[in-house]
Amino acid sequence: MKLLSSLLKDLKVDEVTGNTDIYINQVCFDSRKAGKDDLFIAVPGTITDGHQYISQTVSNGVVAVVCEQMPAVKDPGVVYVRVNDTNTALALIAASYYDHPSEKLKLIGVTGTNGKTTIATLSYCLFTKLGFTAGLISTICNYVAGMTSIATHTTPDPLQINFLLNEMVEAGCEYCFMEVSSHSVVQKRIAGLNFTGGVFTNLTHDHLDYHKTFDEYLKAKKKFFDDLPSDAFALTNIDDRNGSVMIQNTKARKISYALKTDADFKCRILEHHFNGMSLVINDKETWTRFIGGFNAYNLLAVFAIAIIDGQKPEEVLPLMSSLVPVDGRFETLYSAEGIIAIVDYAHTPDAIRNVLSTISQIRRGDERVITVTGAGGDRDRTKRPVMAQIAAEMSNLVILTSDNPRSEDPAEIIEEMMKGIDISRKQKVAVIVNRSEAIKTACMMAVKNDIILVAGKGHETYQEISGIKHHFDDHEEIRKNLQIIN
Repeated sequence: MKLLSSLLKDLKVDEVTGNTDIYINQVCFDSRKAGKDDLFIAVPGTITDGHQYISQTVSNGVVAVVCEQMPAVKDPGVVYVRVNDTNTALALIAASYYDHPSEKLKLIGVTGTNGKTTIATLSYCLFTKLGFTAGLISTICNYVAGMTSIATHTTPDPLQINFLLNEMVEAGCEYCFMEVSSHSVVQKRIAGLNFTGGVFTNLTHDHLDYHKTFDEYLKAKKKFFDDLPSDAFALTNIDDRNGSVMIQNTKARKISYALKTDADFKCRILEHHFNGMSLVINDKETWTRFIGGFNAYNLLAVFAIAIIDGQKPEEVLPLMSSLVPVDGRFETLYSAEGIIAIVDYAHTPDAIRNVLSTISQIRRGDERVITVTGAGGDRDRTKRPVMAQIAAEMSNLVILTSDNPRSEDPAEIIEEMMKGIDISRKQKVAVIVNRSEAIKTACMMAVKNDIILVAGKGHETYQEISGIKHHFDDHEEIRKNLQIIN
């Protein structure tokens, strides 16, 4: 139980009716979960507005309501608190409810279009190997001192974030590594959190269905750095043209990393193969199990985080050699038939280009690249033809298929993708709507030394069709059709 007045102390309150010296059981913003003695926060959503359900929550026994507009009829037994922004209020109240757990550990946020999951996850793994107790909040999974829970969003809602952080504190975690999505910044999900540092990976075409313009997408990422405190660090990839923009107005200590330009942390690739690559990081050579320039950036960022924190390079580099790729991120499967299959989460134009560029750099030249890819429904439609165009330019054969069509017709999504393919390349592009059949066909077409890239879903184990999630795993589909030996 928490005193309502203590939960409101960080808020700018515009109006209150009732006595705030009452005890609150739970904090809720989902009206279906609000019950006796709870506090309900009415948050305007993208689909429904929580203000519509205030009377319902009162009937269910809530004793306090935080809202942006006071209801016309008020229950005399309920405290009503009006604020300007209930999204921010939710985040600040959530932090107070759990006694500000982000202040009791080192919270490091990672943002950018690509690389967030890999950097956050590998940082968690590295610091665990260094002997620290750590936590992770990511797209794939949330970890609390080694205990796992499945993630539903890249960045959870404020109550879930603070609940997880509190669990970490109670478990003795000294660090938490967290993916920070652009949505979470705009929706104030990370308000009230005390970040020790922030990392910027890159910024490319994505989420324009939500942000509408690239400039708005950029501003959302930049705000994360604008809000960092002066005692935090801002680590940015200055090879990305938006890297310096991210930290223009930050109060945090500015630190850079790069492969192509001069930076505080530097890396270059000595050689790479399908089983790993040799890197020189700040003049020290190390072998890693990762592949591709994009992973060189990811590993460099992980190294930089550790050194900024005060860890010793001679201890960090050997441990980095033992790190393994994150599920569904350039995950390489070898078959008895001599075919290589790669499963990758690439679902943006830049990510598709990065993966195919990496394959092109490693292949000897005579192997064919067969790419199976699609585009998600109810998401940024402008990237669909661009993704298909890149796949057709950089592959020998392409099969366009479904990738979480959600409420859209998968055939219509593929039709939009086909618009990006030049007429001269259409003869090497096939359309197979059923993803299982598409993967099966790619495996049947492949011969010894060929490389199959199955892109888009990576770690996901479902297909969302017409609002229903069905079990589907790209790894399983590949194993059904090839004799995988690793």
